Amino acid sequence: MTRIDTFTNGSLRFPARDSGPLDGVPVLLLHGWPQDGESWAEVAARLNEAGYRTLAPDLRGVTPTASPAGRSAYRGSALRTDVAAMVDQIGQPVHLVGHDWGAALAWNVACHQPELVRSLNAVSVPHPGAFIRSMATSTQGLASWYMYVFQLPWLPELVLGSQRFMTASLMGTGQSREAAARDARRNGVRGLRRGGLNWYRGAVLEPRDLGSPTSVPVLQVWSDGDKAVMRGSIERSAAYATGPYRLSVFEGVSHWIPDEVPDRLAAELVSHFEEVDQ
Repeated sequence: MTRIDTFTNGSLRFPARDSGPLDGVPVLLLHGWPQDGESWAEVAARLNEAGYRTLAPDLRGVTPTASPAGRSAYRGSALRTDVAAMVDQIGQPVHLVGHDWGAALAWNVACHQPELVRSLNAVSVPHPGAFIRSMATSTQGLASWYMYVFQLPWLPELVLGSQRFMTASLMGTGQSREAAARDARRNGVRGLRRGGLNWYRGAVLEPRDLGSPTSVPVLQVWSDGDKAVMRGSIERSAAYATGPYRLSVFEGVSHWIPDEVPDRLAAELVSHFEEVDQ
């Protein structure tokens, strides 16, 4: 057994951070936007201490070696093939953990390919069907105003190219100045900025399977300081879990849970992993 520093899916190459004991139960960590796999560093360190092997790749669109130009390459079904290829390279089912867009992708995988997943651990973002239904029936639609703006061509790339604007915007959602500046710098590369925005654009290109549930055990984590995802959409996620389901609410925490409270998140994850693996 050897370390994995790059995952591959066809011609796409995804740099990865593989840490912890090689014989530990594998945990695949999927980041959100506008971050990369490094955003999991503190959580991964704590999971490694608990005996788990963690793998945190840079996902499609945020690395030059896996950033197709067209938005059609960012449909949910295409993104799902990346995770399937990663699990195949790991060689066994994983505890799948996702934050933000990574959580939406994790739900997608767990619903369509549950054989790849020991447990689903979705942080900040609910099942896509729950989210879409909430957009049509609650204040979630207003909170998600930026998602409509991101559908525009070239303008979002131009505006978000200002690191000062991007940093201020991320701080407005609860990120620390240091973390916001870090993510704004990475987002400063135009090709990667376009790749991140294409997750929003690709999501509307194919019909969602709104009724697709998952049978794997689910931990849904949400924070009441989240300005992007409302509680109503989170609570709807339970309807998409036919197996064990638990909702954990972090009070006084922003959307950026892995950055803000890595100790608490890691503890919740370990507790869930142990329940599943016992």
